[in-house]
This record gives sequence, C-alpha cells and structure tokens, in this order.
Amino acid sequence: MTPEGYGTGDVRVPRLVGLMAVDARESARARGLVLDAPGRPDFPHAVVDYVVRQYPQPGTPVPRHSVVHVWLDFGEGEGGGGVREPRGPLPPPGGLRRELEEPGAPASLVALSSS
Repeated sequence: MTPEGYGTGDVRVPRLVGLMAVDARESARARGLVLDAPGRPDFPHAVVDYVVRQYPQPGTPVPRHSVVHVWLDFGEGEGGGGVREPRGPLPPPGGLRRELEEPGAPASLVALSSS
C-alpha cells in the first residue's frame, strides 16, 4: 500500500541544502533525479558552490527523473557578495551640492531687502 500522492515510481527529494554542488548532483543522480540551477549555465561544472535553496522541498514525493531546482552561493569566506558599505577614498566634495543655494530666501531677495 502506498501513501496518498506517492506513486510506485516516485522517489522522495533528498535534502540538498548545505551540500557542495558536486555532492548535490551525485545525491540527486543516485535517486534518479536531475538537478538544475536557474540562471547558472555553468552549473554542470560548478564544484565548490554550496546549495542554499532547493525546490521541491526535501521529502517531497516526485516521479523518477524529475527536475529539482537548486540555487547556489559560495561557502563561508569564499567570495560572494562581499561588503556593501562605502569605502574610501570618498569622491571630492562639490558636484550638485556646490551648485545649489542653501534653503531659505534667495540671495538676490536678501540683498534687495537690506538696501
């Protein structure tokens, strides 16, 4: 007897999050599944990238030869997005700030009212 929604040719999706790309591909292949990484045409050659998300979720029953989508990132300290804060040297002061007057009365009106 098979559980509801679980056919005789189905397999359960393994947990791939946390695995290196090469290990995730091997784990999926061993269960008869195919991995795909959207937006990563180099995925078949990726080795040191780690799986950070997958769809369908682990434990989901799917037909054999189904595609499991994974998203990858470099491991801890291996690159990736990096620091997003501004770094020195800063650009020289000026630009639009130098061109704009301070808020308040325009300089021409101030000069006329004091005469």
